[in-house]
Amino acid sequence: MAASPISPESYKLGFIGAGKMAESIARGVVKSGVLPPQRISTAVHSNPNRRIAFESFGVGVHSNNSAVVEASDVVIFSVKPQVVKDVVLQLKPMLSEKKLLVSVAAGVKLKDLQEWAGHSRFIRVMPNTPSAIGEGATVMSLGGAATEEDGELISKLFGSVGKVWRADEKSFDGITGLSGSGPAYIFLAIEALADGGVAAGVPRELALGLASQTVLGAASMVTKSGKHPGQLKDDVASPGGTTIAGVHELEKGGLRGILMNAVVAAAKRSRELS
Repeated sequence: MAASPISPESYKLGFIGAGKMAESIARGVVKSGVLPPQRISTAVHSNPNRRIAFESFGVGVHSNNSAVVEASDVVIFSVKPQVVKDVVLQLKPMLSEKKLLVSVAAGVKLKDLQEWAGHSRFIRVMPNTPSAIGEGATVMSLGGAATEEDGELISKLFGSVGKVWRADEKSFDGITGLSGSGPAYIFLAIEALADGGVAAGVPRELALGLASQTVLGAASMVTKSGKHPGQLKDDVASPGGTTIAGVHELEKGGLRGILMNAVVAAAKRSRELS
């Protein structure tokens, strides 16, 4: 039997899990105007700070997950990978195929999510925290009973907080290690660049501002120019100049291999959690 279509103009969105990721997505969706906060809800069981965080931008907060599921047409599971099975199984009697289910839990496969829920109208999504400011990188994969319309709805939802790609689920561990964990790698890089500026005599506040804007500008050049990052690097590295001297130090320190190893290690951990 075909899944009941969900109206993009009136559907209600619920988050199971009220952590930072759920807050990031909810804030971005409200800020972008895709959904008003009155059509979004979550549940907070004990931590009053989480209730305050969601209520501060108008999202409804229930005292239990069952109330969230009952009120929602689209349910996003945004809980720790280690507990997602127990949470889905607990709510299984309420998870009819009329509801579109979404998981953002790292490392948890669609086949398991579908088995626990009792149906396959499920979409697995890997967002990242810059979704909170509308600059997220999100990848999604559709379950067996999820329709193309379901995919478009979720793509629009997460597209309101950044860019969205579709990929085969077999790539998701690597995606988790790259774009899911990647912002932390870049935060470290920005901090290190700023420290380098300070060591070279630049005032701390100015150094941090320059480092942040330099990373932002460089990333924008990659996405907007269509040039390979290697070509862009070559364009700024004059023979015998300052840039190639700095690049030489990065190469001696093994920067490329370190970043590659970080992605591979996070992907390995994602597989261990699945």
